Amino acid sequence: MVTLDEVLGSGLLQKPSGHDAPEALQRQITNYKPLQTFKLEKTRPYQQQYADIYFLRLTKIRPAVEAAASAAWEGTVLGGEKVKRVERVLDVRQGELCWVAGTVYMDMPLKPSILEDVSKDRWISAPTSVGHYYSGNGDDSIMLEDDSGRIRLVGNALQNHFMVTGCIVAVMGTENANGEFEVIDLLFAELPPQPERWSLSKGKKEETEDVEMMDASFSGHPSKPPSKKIAIVSGLEFSNADTSYAMELNLLLEYLLGEALDPSTQRDELSHITRLIIAGNSISTTANETTKAAAFDTTTVTNKFQPQQHKKYGYDSSSYNPIPSQLFDNFLSELLPTMPVTLLPGALDPANASYPQQPIHPAMFPQSRTYMSPPKVGVGKDRDVPVEEEPGWFDNVTNPWEGEIDGWRVLGTGGQNLDDVFKYVESEDRLGMMEAMCRWRCVAPTAPDTLWAYPFQEDEPFVIKGCPHLFFVGCQPEFGTKVIHGPDGQTVRLIAVPSFSETREIVLVDTETLDVERVRIVAE
Repeated sequence: MVTLDEVLGSGLLQKPSGHDAPEALQRQITNYKPLQTFKLEKTRPYQQQYADIYFLRLTKIRPAVEAAASAAWEGTVLGGEKVKRVERVLDVRQGELCWVAGTVYMDMPLKPSILEDVSKDRWISAPTSVGHYYSGNGDDSIMLEDDSGRIRLVGNALQNHFMVTGCIVAVMGTENANGEFEVIDLLFAELPPQPERWSLSKGKKEETEDVEMMDASFSGHPSKPPSKKIAIVSGLEFSNADTSYAMELNLLLEYLLGEALDPSTQRDELSHITRLIIAGNSISTTANETTKAAAFDTTTVTNKFQPQQHKKYGYDSSSYNPIPSQLFDNFLSELLPTMPVTLLPGALDPANASYPQQPIHPAMFPQSRTYMSPPKVGVGKDRDVPVEEEPGWFDNVTNPWEGEIDGWRVLGTGGQNLDDVFKYVESEDRLGMMEAMCRWRCVAPTAPDTLWAYPFQEDEPFVIKGCPHLFFVGCQPEFGTKVIHGPDGQTVRLIAVPSFSETREIVLVDTETLDVERVRIVAE
């Protein structure tokens, strides 16, 4: 019989080389406070008109635009004539040098029109098939309008700026003989006032600093606590039909869990990733393309007296596939025990199509919804007074979304707003379009003209009231980042988050410096 000592002496079994047990890694925690800026009531009506959105937007942004125009053009003299301000668009007089503020409207033949859909008896609008709305042949025109009327804008000064429907501008010039307004210069509202860091959670700042110092003392570097990072990913597009990047999705999960790379990298880098933000398009649409085409085929005439065949039980597998949502739920259920997740819906996700998109229903996550915050019951005699909800470990939020992470004001979207603005302009500079939205003070200027939106009556949530420190847009064709500055010292970090299904890339943001790092997940 072979004894244990003989086996140990033979070299087949070796004692651990080190005497200390492996260090248990602890993931750091960031201070997180979401805002309910874009949350809608569950019982919301849709009978109201959409024109009120433009009036609300003009009312909110025009004072800032007029203040900027007055500061820039006050006392300006051109050709011996002093520029003056006119209150309304229809007050512009031919040959008089003046400036006026209003809302831009882009008249484009390729832009979808609801009037055309109604005239052709299309009660459900078909998805647009054009990549751009501009024609490039001179048929497009730019209008400036307010509650009094509209006037056409012309001039070379318009070529130096991004212009889309819904942005508020002030233009200086004169009306020509054709009744058009010759623009000499134009101005936007610029960046709104930026809140200070920790403006929403000042009470938790000291608590967070104490935890950081404690973690730093245990790590052996009491003078410099390690920086924390936020991971942002978009376009995961879980699908059972396309498995070309299934290995990369598994590697991404291992990377976020801290199971990839060597122990030193896990300790120095992966354990510092404190939160994952998923910015849209997590589930791929795998419905039958023939069924999709037939649904929007307006040339097919059906007999209204012929009953349609519906399944009595279950669902129609040709129009619904449960596998993508199950795969995404499995991904989240493995990740959530070790890392908090913020989920924004996107254009492909099972959420309402109109802006702002509301959170995906918890029923889509049978395994992961246990990490969500439980529904709060109101207080009071009739339970009709709402109470503030604490965010869960799995925070299922709106698109767009606004919140505060480690004191920084963060604004993010799933990408539909930028994709729609991209169709208006003849440019590939998506970061420039993001900068323009910040300077317009509107996160979705083309809503509700070409971007479906809820018909707001009392407020316009798409107006940016407080300048964010970080503005990200998901589901973009490629990664990009830049820092912009405002006239009053505002600083905004812009990030175009690439679609993971196309680029295999995620973005890491340092919560102390807002520096950005791109990580590529490749299976070799």
